[in-house]
Amino acid sequence: MDAYLRLTDMDLRQASEPARGLFIAEGHLVIERCAAQGLGVLSVLTARRWLARLEGALAGIDVDVLVADEDVMQSITGFRVHRGALAAVARPTTLTVDDVLADSGDVLLLEHLVDPTNVGLAIRSAVVQGIDRVIVSPECADPLYRRAVKSSMGAVLRCHWSRSEDWPRTLADVGHRRRLIALTPDGQDDLDTALLQAGATEVALMVGAEGPGLSAAAAAAAWHRCAIPMAAPGDSLNVAAATAIACYARRRHRVAPLEP
Repeated sequence: MDAYLRLTDMDLRQASEPARGLFIAEGHLVIERCAAQGLGVLSVLTARRWLARLEGALAGIDVDVLVADEDVMQSITGFRVHRGALAAVARPTTLTVDDVLADSGDVLLLEHLVDPTNVGLAIRSAVVQGIDRVIVSPECADPLYRRAVKSSMGAVLRCHWSRSEDWPRTLADVGHRRRLIALTPDGQDDLDTALLQAGATEVALMVGAEGPGLSAAAAAAAWHRCAIPMAAPGDSLNVAAATAIACYARRRHRVAPLEP
């Protein structure tokens, strides 16, 4: 039961869960995807009304299933579990940056995204557009934090990701192995043009935190610094929305290169 205590304490959970080798999956859909992918589901805490839905997904798995009233679940976790079920799941094998970059394929870089929901949404957008390799900076929220897994709808479980321990070195390494394209509101390059020039060459798309944006080191490492054009004056796009647009544009140019 202690795996489900104080789930809203993000700092505590992001420190304790990796050390314990687990993460929390929220919602029956995400739990079903964990089970389908053969991840080690260690235990489940669920409201009774969701039990029948989960039984099929958990069939044949030796797992402790804890059933509680929703009010009791709220008192344990610290929040109302609207999707009715939580699972403690064993973390997949940790990858290094070299592991992520070793094989062919485009890469998504996330710099200093501290909001786990944005991390999950960005990864979800990348994976559905065919980019299944992700590198996060040292300060980024944990991609396996509960809210990140939930907002990604389990997409983070289908990608190869790593946390950089030396960001300047990682930027240099990525820039050497991939065409590094940074998204930034003050970018002077056209995104479509940069992607058209890349063609079939592997690229790395990089986004930074809302507010401060990309660090000076990240901007300097980029081959291209691109802005997404706006039809009307206004603030920049949410980082998750910008990532979705860039990943779609990348797939569009790879499948059928278009003139910008």
